[in-house]
Amino acid sequence: MEREVVVAKSAGFCFGVERAVDQVYQQIQAVKDGRAKGPIYTYGPIIHNEEVVKDLESKGVRVLETEADLLSLPRGEGTVIIRSHGVSRHIYDILGQRQVAIVDATCPFVKKIHRIVSEHSQAGDAVVIIGSPDHPEVEGIRGWGNEYTTVIEDGEGVDKFSLLKGQKLCIVSQTTFNYNKFKELVEKFSKKGYDSSVLNTICNATQERQVEAARIASQVEAMIVIGGRHSSNTQKLYEICLKECKNTCYIQTLGDLDPDSVSSVRSVGITAGASTPKKIIEEVHTRMAEQSFAELLKEEEESTKPIRTGEIVTGQVIEVSKDEIILSIAGNKSEGVITRDEYSNDNNVDLTTKVQIGEEMEAKVIKLNDGVGMVSLSYKRMAADRGNKRLEEAFENQEVLTAKVAQVLDGGLSVEVEGARVFIPASLVSDSYEKDLSKYAGQDIEFVITEFNPKRRRIIGDRKQLLVAQKAQLKEELFSRIQIGDAVEGTVKNVTDFGAFIDLGGADGLLHISEMSWGRVENPKKVFKAGDQVRVLIKDIQGEKIALSLKFPEANPWVQAAEKYAVGNVVVGRVARMTDFGAFVELEPGVDALLHVSQISREHVEKPADVLRIGEEIEARVVDFNEADHKISLSIKAMMAPATQDLDVADVDIDAVAQQVEE
Repeated sequence: MEREVVVAKSAGFCFGVERAVDQVYQQIQAVKDGRAKGPIYTYGPIIHNEEVVKDLESKGVRVLETEADLLSLPRGEGTVIIRSHGVSRHIYDILGQRQVAIVDATCPFVKKIHRIVSEHSQAGDAVVIIGSPDHPEVEGIRGWGNEYTTVIEDGEGVDKFSLLKGQKLCIVSQTTFNYNKFKELVEKFSKKGYDSSVLNTICNATQERQVEAARIASQVEAMIVIGGRHSSNTQKLYEICLKECKNTCYIQTLGDLDPDSVSSVRSVGITAGASTPKKIIEEVHTRMAEQSFAELLKEEEESTKPIRTGEIVTGQVIEVSKDEIILSIAGNKSEGVITRDEYSNDNNVDLTTKVQIGEEMEAKVIKLNDGVGMVSLSYKRMAADRGNKRLEEAFENQEVLTAKVAQVLDGGLSVEVEGARVFIPASLVSDSYEKDLSKYAGQDIEFVITEFNPKRRRIIGDRKQLLVAQKAQLKEELFSRIQIGDAVEGTVKNVTDFGAFIDLGGADGLLHISEMSWGRVENPKKVFKAGDQVRVLIKDIQGEKIALSLKFPEANPWVQAAEKYAVGNVVVGRVARMTDFGAFVELEPGVDALLHVSQISREHVEKPADVLRIGEEIEARVVDFNEADHKISLSIKAMMAPATQDLDVADVDIDAVAQQVEE
C-alpha cells in the first residue's frame, strides 16, 4: 500500500531553540580551541530533549538545576549558558555575584516579554501572564515583575482575578501557549471592563506550528507528534492534533512508536515540537515512507520560487544599525535591506531599539536590486497593506475595532490599525459636541469603519454610533429594572441653579433643588460638583423623565416632630431668614418655625432685622404646632416675665415675682 506522508514544514527546532543549542556547541568548541575556559554549565536543560541533553553531558556540559547550584559555583570560574526559556532578573544578579562568564541564549521573543513586564511593573501596572505556572519560561518572565504580577492558565484564574481601583492591566502570554485558549481567556478579561492592554506574545513560529499541525491532523488518518515529554509546546501540539485526529500518538523517538497504530492507515501526518532534533524527525519520516526526509527537503528547496516585487518575504535579522536592518531572506540566498524610511514614518526612530539580531520579520519587496546587489524591502508598506486589508474586512463585516489615537487633528482624530491610518471626524468622535479633543491623545478607542476608499485615502471611522447604541442599550436596561421608590447609585453629571442632573447609567435623572435635602438648599453648586457619587431615591418616572430625591423617608425630621416640638416646649434654633412680619428659625434641617414680629419681645419691634441677625441662635417657646401643614409658631415673649408696675416694696410678693421670672 502506498502511503501518503505529510511532514509539517514548521516541525523541529524553532529559531530560539536552535540558536541556544548552537551556542552550547560553539562554546564547547571554543573551550577545545583554547578561546574560552571551562567548565561549561547550562542553567536547566538547554532544551526539553533527553537525546540532546545526554549528548551535551558526554561532552562535559553540566546542568545546574537550582539557585543553590549557582551559588555554589567557584567564583570567577567557568561559563553559564542561559537557555532559550530565559531567567528572572534575580538569576542575573546571582551570576554577577559569582563573577562567571555568561552566554545569554534567551530567545529574543522571550526577551521582549521580559522588557514588557519590567516596564509595566515599573509603571505600577498589574501584569497577567497567561501560561503554565510551573513552566521555566513563565517562571523567568514572572521574575521581571513585582507583587502585582500573576500567572493565569484557565478561566477559573480569570474569575478569581481582581484589580486595584485605578490600576491598569497588561496581559502577556507564554510564547508556546495555545493561541485559541489565549484568545478565550483574553475575552473573559475584556468582560471585566478593566483598563487593559493585551499583547499577544505567543511566538509566531509557535502559532504557525499549531495552525499547521491542526490543518494536517484534520486531513490524515493518523498523526505523529514528536517531542520531549516535558516539552510544553509539544504537549500543546499533541492536544491540538488530538482534537482533529483521534489516532494521534505522542513519541520522543522512533522507538516509542507503536507500529500497529499506523499499520493500516493510508495517510500519516508528522509534526514535532521546538525541541526536537531534525535527525529524529528524519528517522520517523523514513520509517513512514520510502522517500527519505532528505529528499523531501531537497524537493522543497528546488521548488522554492524566486522572489518578486510586491510580494511579502520572511527573513532573519543578521545585522541592524540605527538607520537600517539587513535580513537574510528565507528560502532564498539573497539579503535584503530595510532603511529607516521604509521601516517607519518616524524619521528619528533608532532601529536598534526595534529589532534584534536573530529575530524573524516580514517585509514587502519594493526593488530586486538596490544597486549594490541587495533586495530593497519595506516594513511599513507591508504593514500598511495588511492594515488596509484588515480595515476592508472590518468595513465589510461592520466589525468594532480598537486602536490607539496616533494624532489629534483640527478636524478630528487619526488612529492607526496595523500600520494603516483611519480618520475619525470630530463630529463622529462623541455623541455630544466636544471642542477640545486633546484628551483622546494616546488613548485606545473603539470605532467602526463607515467609509473605505484607500485609493482616495478616505478611510473614515465612527465612534459616535457605538456610543449612541451603547447608551440606548443601557437606557433600556435601566428602565427595565428601576421603579418608583428604588434607591440607586449615580454620578453627578451637571449642576445648575435649580438642581443637578444625575447619570444613573443609561439615563439622567433630575434632582431638583427642593429635593436635595429635608432642609433648605440655597445653592446646589455649593452642595454638589460634577463627578460626585450619590445615592438617590427614584421619586417619579414620567416616560423617559426621572425625578430624583434625597429626602429618604427614614430621615424625615417631621416623623418625631410632634413630640420634640409640642406646644409649651422650649427649643433652640438658628435664624435662617427674615421678613417684615417675622423671622424663620431653623430648628433642625427640614424643620423651620415662624417667630412672628409680635412674639419677639414685650416691647414693640418694628422689624425683626432691628433686633435679630441671620445665623443668630435663639431660645423660644413653641406656642403652636400644626403637623398636617408642617407649621410651627414660636414666641420669645412667652419666655419673658410680665411687666411690673411701680409698687411699694411692702406690697410686693417677692416669692411670687421670683416664681414668675423663673416661669
